[in-house]
Amino acid sequence: MVRIRTVDLTKRFGEVMAVDHVTLEIRDGEFFTLLGPSGCGKTTFLRCIAGLELPDEGKVYFDDQDMTEVPPHKRDTGMVFQNYALWPHMNVFDNIAYGLKIRGYRKDEIRRRVLEVLKLVKLEGLEKRTPHQLSGGQQQRVALARAIVINPKVLLFDEPLSNLDAKLRIEMRAELKKLQRELGVTTIYVTHDQEEAMSISDRIAIMNQGRVMQIGTPQEIYKHPQNEFVARFIGQGTFLHGEVIAEDAGRLRVKIPSIGKEILAVPSHPESPPSVGDRVLVMIRPESFELNPETPDSNEFEVEVYHVSFLGNAQRVQARDGGEPFIIEVDPEVPVAVGRKIRVYAAPELTLAIKL
Repeated sequence: MVRIRTVDLTKRFGEVMAVDHVTLEIRDGEFFTLLGPSGCGKTTFLRCIAGLELPDEGKVYFDDQDMTEVPPHKRDTGMVFQNYALWPHMNVFDNIAYGLKIRGYRKDEIRRRVLEVLKLVKLEGLEKRTPHQLSGGQQQRVALARAIVINPKVLLFDEPLSNLDAKLRIEMRAELKKLQRELGVTTIYVTHDQEEAMSISDRIAIMNQGRVMQIGTPQEIYKHPQNEFVARFIGQGTFLHGEVIAEDAGRLRVKIPSIGKEILAVPSHPESPPSVGDRVLVMIRPESFELNPETPDSNEFEVEVYHVSFLGNAQRVQARDGGEPFIIEVDPEVPVAVGRKIRVYAAPELTLAIKL
């Protein structure tokens, strides 16, 4: 296992700042995900860690060793690419064995390790097939086996599941996490899929325009976004712009001009709370609403329903109050009709204010 640090890591392509002075630390044995929209710099950052891109500024450290200019083949990393990058003319065994052969391993040791890893990724008996004889999921496993057979200190994944169908993606991400936990290898994973990142990561770095917007566990990022980009990018929610007009014992009273109400909220980022007079974005997650509250409160809303989606374990209701869109989850057995008005309530502790 190895701890990875970057200090002011910067990479430009012409006038485009792909990675903008990123400083972060990835812990020993951690499953760390870089999540963000296309073009946000996450793959370029990964390639700098792998040595496939040389940064314009900054440093990359494995533990305390400066790896910034060390060539890729000397970094002791295994990488799985989006398109798998398998040799089409080689069978499964030879694809997996390639890294061991160029490192000079004996034939008997190569065979032992390849068969061992084939069992680990559940491809026993397929070693003589070529890539075109495999399904997408099997090709992905071959690429994974090739990366781990060399016993790397670091595993790097660049959108490895994006070419698989939805059902197989769900199965494979659970297997990837299980395998990583068994190997205990430090892992950096790149994806634009929020659900994928939330389901497999120990911690996530949200990136946008080459910068890291927030780092935290999936729970921290979902429940306590530190800025508007993270709040809107992760999950769904109701978002209202307002101004803090009072503060009392950690609760903020926020005036929402668009719906003509004052509501109570708590700071989403308690270490840097908004002050009286600050503009804020108020966020309420769909599951934070209660339907038909018994006691009126400042956080009660009467909304008109314009769409209802059945999700199995819940109904997702889209509604409006004063033109503002609301997204509300309710019990699937509760009758909710398009065109009707419903009353909902969000507890102040679940109503988050993000400083703008």
